[in-house]
Formats: sequence, C-alpha cells, structure tokens
Amino acid sequence: MPLALYGHPFSSYTQKALVALYENGTAFEFRCIGPDTPEHTVDWLRRWPIARFPLLVDGERQIVETSLIIEYLQLAHPGPVPLLPADPIAALDVRFLDRYFDLYVMSAVQLAVDTALQRYPMTVDKGRAITSERLERAYVWLEGHLAGKTWAAGDEFTLADCAAAPSLFYADWVHPIAETHPLLRAYRARLLARPSFARAVDEARPYRSLFPLGAPDRD
Repeated sequence: MPLALYGHPFSSYTQKALVALYENGTAFEFRCIGPDTPEHTVDWLRRWPIARFPLLVDGERQIVETSLIIEYLQLAHPGPVPLLPADPIAALDVRFLDRYFDLYVMSAVQLAVDTALQRYPMTVDKGRAITSERLERAYVWLEGHLAGKTWAAGDEFTLADCAAAPSLFYADWVHPIAETHPLLRAYRARLLARPSFARAVDEARPYRSLFPLGAPDRD
C-alpha cells in the first residue's frame, strides 16, 4: 500500500510535508481535504478526530505533526536528500530551526489569519498589528542567523528549510520582509526557486482566493 497524505494544497503545514516528499521523489497518494472529496474528509476524521492536517498514513501506521512526519519519512522511507543530519548535535540545531519557523513565524501569521476569520475577539487591524510586531522580531533574528549560510542550517537543505519555505512565503504576504533584511529576502527567494517548494506553490495557486487577508499578486 503506498503512502497517503491527507491535507490541502494551500495549507502551510501540508506544504511543509509535501516539500519533504518532493525532495526525495517519494511515491505517495495525495488525499485532498475539501468539498469535492468528502470521502477523504470522512476517512481523515475517522483516523484523526482532532481534525488537523496533514496526516500521513503508511499501512497500519499513521503519523501527525509535520516535523514528526518528515522525521518518520527519513527513518522509514529514506531518499537521496537526508533532511536531518546524522550528527546528533547538528540534528539538534536543525530541529531548533524547524521549531523556530513553526512557532515564531508561522504561528504569528496564523494569528492574523484567525483574526480575519473572526476566530478571536479582536479587530483584523489589531491582529495584524500584533502579527507584524512578532514577525519583525523573528525577521531580525533570522537576518543575523543567515549570515554566511545558503540554507537555514548551513550548506544543506534540511527539515528546517521544509518549515521555512511555507512560513516565510505566507509571512511576507502579511508583513513584507523589508529591504533592511537582504539576507532573509534572498533566502526566501532561494526557497521559492527550490523545485520541491516551487511545485507546492504552483499546486496551491488555484486556492489563493481562500487567503482571508487577500493574497498579493506576486510569488
């Protein structure tokens, strides 16, 4: 039975898992969660009633949370691109950066999105202002961190870059990365040019109208 990934192409965390799968050319079936495929939604909720995606199914085993999905893929379905270094300390650095992008970049974006969707009792402007403040702090740290690096953790594309790609993609839509952060802007451009992420971005283009803050006419 092939691997199956439940998710949505416009979801940042689904994209994070897709990048890992595309990097290694891993065979899998994508089961899109949406109104056109109710059978996938029923099966997804049966398997994971917490109702968060992506969900990876591998035979009798199912894995949730994107970082764990990517680590599982490296263990059970390794490919030519190791997304975690073999050295434990180097792997710890990659895991830290993975958490940084999820917790301090993508979570900040999610606040603005959730506010626009009226999931929080505050105005859209207030939610966006809080997001901008948090993202700017995250950008400042990343600008210093990226000095001398091609990818988030150094010369090799890793789990951290799988997290960074959708995080910075959407973050720049909400709070544009200023010209005062040239290293971060260049890093985001490299991520967009990476074939694995470029494919995920292209697959999500038909859904850009879903972005509640208005998707910019770029990228």
